Amino acid sequence: MVRAIPEGYHTITPYLKVRNVGGLLEFVQQAFDAKVVEVLNPNGDVRHAEVQIGDSRLMMGECQPGHDPVPAMMYLYVEDVDAWFQRAVKAGAEVLDPPEDQFYGDRSGGVIDSWGNRWYLATHIEDLSQEEMDRRAALWSQGGEAD
Repeated sequence: MVRAIPEGYHTITPYLKVRNVGGLLEFVQQAFDAKVVEVLNPNGDVRHAEVQIGDSRLMMGECQPGHDPVPAMMYLYVEDVDAWFQRAVKAGAEVLDPPEDQFYGDRSGGVIDSWGNRWYLATHIEDLSQEEMDRRAALWSQGGEAD
């Protein structure tokens, strides 16, 4: 029987529409160790690609004439946020926010790629109770230290 959600996919699968999808494909391979699952290039130009990053699929496609790019913001969990952050910058991403410990228990930082996609890389460093999360969030929202 055919599965409604194909093998290897989750219920929600991000799809980025960009100009120069081949360049984006190269970037995610260099920056995030993406493994190519599928590439459609009927005329020698990449039109659509799918990659695996960790346990998640990411689709990307070339914008059709008359259509605007559709950038997104991704939150990517990794084992070592500082190392992966530097890897993304080396692959050509610009720094938005350098990695730092966050009130919600992650260490995270953000970059933006040449296609306008924002990538927030994170390592979960602390499990928190809901009460502690609420306390820290209140301090953070008032501009105070959340730790």
